[in-house]
Amino acid sequence: MSFELPKLGYNYTALEPHIDARTMEIHHTKHHAAYINNLNTSIAGTALEMKSIEEIMTGVSVHSAAVRNNGGGFYNHNLYWEVIAPGGSPKPEGVLLSAINDSFGSVQNFQEAFVKAAVTRFGSGWAWLVLQENKLAVSSTPNQDNPLMDVAEVRGTPILGIDVWEHAYYLNYQNRRPDYVNAFWNLINWDEVARRFKG
Repeated sequence: MSFELPKLGYNYTALEPHIDARTMEIHHTKHHAAYINNLNTSIAGTALEMKSIEEIMTGVSVHSAAVRNNGGGFYNHNLYWEVIAPGGSPKPEGVLLSAINDSFGSVQNFQEAFVKAAVTRFGSGWAWLVLQENKLAVSSTPNQDNPLMDVAEVRGTPILGIDVWEHAYYLNYQNRRPDYVNAFWNLINWDEVARRFKG
């Protein structure tokens, strides 16, 4: 079994002006596709061919760097494409809103923590909203690591993530990562985040 590049639920132009079409096209067809191709090559002929990407991530410490990096790149981008959408969706509500308020005190406190995690991640990486049993946490990871991995500092199930590698924003924002992170709030698909929260 090999992993495949997922189709997006929207056109490359659909996230403008927050994320430009050229960035989306390159990010999806070049970067994400490369992670998938390299992942398939690194697991070819091994027992990992029969495992889900989630199973591979949770035991990644015993696998090669190629599996860790490319498996993370595959998983992380799959999540990223799904938690953003043209125009975003309504703010968090219901049980997700309650969990955010319980964990952070308010939506504003959560946003501030998430922005800080994204903006202060040195070099390339990700910022996450992580489900840990019935509690939520914010974290960041380097490179293509994620909270599912047994090597992560903060472990759990990611339900929202932002890619802060330069390839995710540099054509439009250059070195202005905070501007990209702030624009991201206009695209969050809270319906999908809530679906992941409920499992």
